[in-house]
Amino acid sequence: MSEQERSAHDDLLPATPKAMPRAGGPFRRWLGRGLLRMLGWKLEGEFPEQQKLVLAAAPHTSNWDFVLAMCLIMALGVRVSYLMKKEAFIWPFGALFMRLGGIPIDRGAAEDIVDQIAGWYRDHEKVWVVITPEGTRSKVDKWKTGFLRIAERAEVPVCVVAWDYPSKCMHIGPCWETTGDHIADVEAIRSYISKNYTGRHPAKQ
Repeated sequence: MSEQERSAHDDLLPATPKAMPRAGGPFRRWLGRGLLRMLGWKLEGEFPEQQKLVLAAAPHTSNWDFVLAMCLIMALGVRVSYLMKKEAFIWPFGALFMRLGGIPIDRGAAEDIVDQIAGWYRDHEKVWVVITPEGTRSKVDKWKTGFLRIAERAEVPVCVVAWDYPSKCMHIGPCWETTGDHIADVEAIRSYISKNYTGRHPAKQ
């Protein structure tokens, strides 16, 4: 086990896979673990040994979800990518957003957003992209299927990451292979999340 893997393997976090895209140094991981301890949260489960993943994060009902996710990202030393419109990547912020994992999306391009993200996967050796299927913190009748279409086009698995506020625990897994029926897949994932995990505001799930 590497130094990075040993630093993450404690009472709060599982060991990290070698294939995981990495970012940050020992101080950042120490700070992330300290914040998780202060907040009383931990992570359970095991990330798959995959260089490329779509991370479906749910249930997303509060701004606190982002705070906890950032603490977790720091503590693990993982590089997690996220989607941003390309107009945000201007000086002096563009290089910072890219360093923090931002993926510039051109909404006016001839190719659709799914194709752009699939291209990003093809062009990079290690990519973990996090997406919230709800697309909002408010209650929605249906989850968006974009994360499944991205996974299918890029030929990568979907790994669920769930917040559970009653237990103050974030959970990894399971991984879902897309079937091609995006509606059925997204409903199955939503049903699994709803039965097993509770967001900060359950009425919004």
